[in-house]
Amino acid sequence: MKLLYSPASPYARKVLVLAHETGQDGAITVETATPSPTAGAPDIARHNPLGKVPTLILEDGACLYDSRVICEYLDARSRGARLFPEGEARWDALVRQALADGLLDAALNARYERVLRPEPLRWDAWDAGQIGKITAALDRIEAVVADMPPLDIGTVAIACALGYLDYRYPDLAWREGRPAAAAWYAAFETRPSMTATTPPKG
Repeated sequence: MKLLYSPASPYARKVLVLAHETGQDGAITVETATPSPTAGAPDIARHNPLGKVPTLILEDGACLYDSRVICEYLDARSRGARLFPEGEARWDALVRQALADGLLDAALNARYERVLRPEPLRWDAWDAGQIGKITAALDRIEAVVADMPPLDIGTVAIACALGYLDYRYPDLAWREGRPAAAAWYAAFETRPSMTATTPPKG
């Protein structure tokens, strides 16, 4: 299998963390691709018409996207650990994954507004709205973190989301006023799956 990814993508990192946790990282060849919200991405688009990472190319040439689909596929083929629980616990895990992915959606929208949009065209209300969503998601994480299981797709997604805030939004200081989430992440980020997938600095 080949994974098209960007080293800075938190969604691609989620896939790689799950692959590590389920013992499948050795079965995946990673290839750096260059997604862009404004320009074409031909190296990705010939496999994924959305031109986004992560995109997983299977041995038979079939392609899977987005991160949620890829994670569930890898989990289903795992012969060891499984990160998608069954029964009622599944819905809790999926909701936490959706919470983390929604936080990331808002973070990326704000980053595009701040970095890619020409300065005279930037919309302060849009930026504030995205930061508001990030803040609300962080507050929910603080409220639920004590009841989370040690490891499932929800905890992986939340860890990758918090790691992205450290990477792209250090000034947000998300740990302030959220001691439970800060303590949880300090422990979780030491997992080998997280240290092996830390995005490059810069």
